Formats: sequence, C-alpha cells, structure tokens
Amino acid sequence: MAALKDARRLVVKIGSALLVDRATGALRADWLEGLADDVARLRARGTDVVLVSSGSIALGRGTLRLPAGALTLEQSQAAAAVGQIQLAGAYDTALAARGLIAAQVLLTLEDSADRRRYLNTRATLEQLLRIGAVPIVNENDTIATDEIRYGDNDRLAAQVAVTAGADQLILLSDVDGFYSANPSEDATAHRYDTIADITPEIEAMAGDATSGLSKGGMKTKLMAAKTATAAGCDMAITQGSVMRPLAALESGAPSTWFTAQGTPQQLRKAWIGGMKAKGRLTIDAGAARAIQQGSSLLPAGVTSVSGRFGRGDPVEIIDEDGARLGLGLTRYNLADADRIKGLRSDAIRDVLGYPARAALIHRDDMAF
Repeated sequence: MAALKDARRLVVKIGSALLVDRATGALRADWLEGLADDVARLRARGTDVVLVSSGSIALGRGTLRLPAGALTLEQSQAAAAVGQIQLAGAYDTALAARGLIAAQVLLTLEDSADRRRYLNTRATLEQLLRIGAVPIVNENDTIATDEIRYGDNDRLAAQVAVTAGADQLILLSDVDGFYSANPSEDATAHRYDTIADITPEIEAMAGDATSGLSKGGMKTKLMAAKTATAAGCDMAITQGSVMRPLAALESGAPSTWFTAQGTPQQLRKAWIGGMKAKGRLTIDAGAARAIQQGSSLLPAGVTSVSGRFGRGDPVEIIDEDGARLGLGLTRYNLADADRIKGLRSDAIRDVLGYPARAALIHRDDMAF
C-alpha cells in the first residue's frame, strides 16, 4: 500500500474551504501555518513538494464585498485578481518563515493541451524543484473562460502531478476518503482503504460536491485518480481540515489510496516508446555510449538531422550504422536542431541568438 513517507515528488491539492473561513471570508492563517510546517518537514527529508491551491476567488470576493451566491464570470475574474495577491503573499510569508521559497505558477487548460506550453510548464516546474522552491499552482482565473478552464482543482492537481512527474498526489478534502455512498446520508456507507482499479461500480458510487466553497465532488476526484494513476502516480483522498493534515495522514489518519500500476518514469517512457517518430537524429559513437549509460543527448553528438518535427515531437535516435537506439522528445524544432548539431552546449546561444537548453533530448524524455 502506498504511504506518504515514500513520496519522492508530491503534489498536494488544497481547496478553498480549507483555506478560507466560510463565515468571514478571511484566510485561515493558523491552518496555513500548520500546512507550512508539514511542507517544511517533507522538504527537509528530500521530498519535492508542489501545492495546487484554490482560494483566490474566495479571498477576493470577501475583500471586494461581492454579494453572496453565484458570481458572474467577470466578478469571479475580478475577485481572482484581488485574491491571488493575498493568496500568494500568505504562502510566501508562511514558507519564508521556514526557510523555503514560494513560486507562483498560474495555468489554464490550454497550457496542458498545447504541447509547447506543456513542455514549458514541465521545464519550469522541474527547474523550480531542482533549486528547492515550492511551486504554488492555481488556475489562472483572471483570464480563463469556460472553454479553457479545468473547472476544478482536483483535475488540475492531477494534470500538474503528471506534468511534474510526481509519484504521489494528495487531495486534501472535506471527507476522509472514498465511500461506497454519501456517509452523511447513508449510515451503511463504508470507506475504502485502497482502490487498485476504478471500475464502473466504483464510479457509480461517486456523488457531487456538498461544500459551499469548493466546486469539486467525488466524481472529479475519481477523474483525477484516473489521470494520476495512469501516469504512475498514487493518489490519496484524506480529511484536510485538521491541523497539520499531511502529518496526520502519515500518522495513519483515515484515507483512501488509489494505487498506480508502475512508476511515473516507467509509464512515461512506455508512452514515449509507443509514439510514431516524426524525424530522425543520427549520433556518433560517443553520444551513443553516453545515452545508453543514462545521459541526455547533447547537440555535440548529433551528426545529421532529418524529418519534419517541432519542439516536443518524437524523433528516432540512430547510430552511424543506421541501427535504432531509441525514441525521444526533442527540445528543438527541425531547423534549430539542424543549426546546432555538432555544437558544444556553450555555443548554442551564439548560433540561435537566445539562451537555450543544453540537451537536445533530455534523458527523462527517451525510451529505448
């Protein structure tokens, strides 16, 4: 069974109802301080942490004194613009007090649907985590309209987990797991400790949201679980309103774990390996040895480029005898790859005219 103590890279989803007091519209500062303690403890033992946080609209509507009830799109976007500043500031203050750096990342559905934006997001998250920052991700409500919205942060969190290559996703919720029926309505409902397969019967048990501030119900949590586990990421649903919710989960608090079949790395490489190549890179013997030993493919080892491909497309990697070595997602389009082939990484900027990535194909984006 999955356990939080085993997490290498963790994504935590935080809903509005946990961060914002429903009666006053004010931030629950004491709860956030406890969460920051949890994050600091995880970071101290080497776990990467990404927070996917709601709360900007709920905070902003209180500051703007908008009326109760459903907001118009324009009111929601205005509230988000005001509340996002408060939310980012609160996370920055709480994490800085524990020696951690907060980084704000705002996304829309388009950012994961578009290959170029997806790759940019992945590279940004990877760099932030590499330097020890804690990314705070939220939907960019100030510009998102219905057709480019995730609509709930459960699915956003799952997509962030996939993008970041996380091995665990925790949904801090207003319930302590997945039940066979709504426990507030059915006394016979029981909680599942582990779900290895999301069957039609499991899906039929899902209900809708009951919280006045959150929009995601159990159906969206199951959708998130499908996305996460398909990418090798275990997912847990647990009660988030308690102080130090991650510490409580690690100490055995009630929860439901959805288990993945394989690791993020294994499943990502399997996904890449099943793609159809749009081009070909021929590499020299030195580069062939390097990638077979786990290194990224640098431009210096590339002797020729062919095909029709853009950044992020799959390309075939072959040696000088024409033998296929593997498949990888290129970080350059055909024209730029051809211009920098055979060059040392420190010479790329002079040729392309802008700071560029050292690897033509990163080792995490190769399948053999």
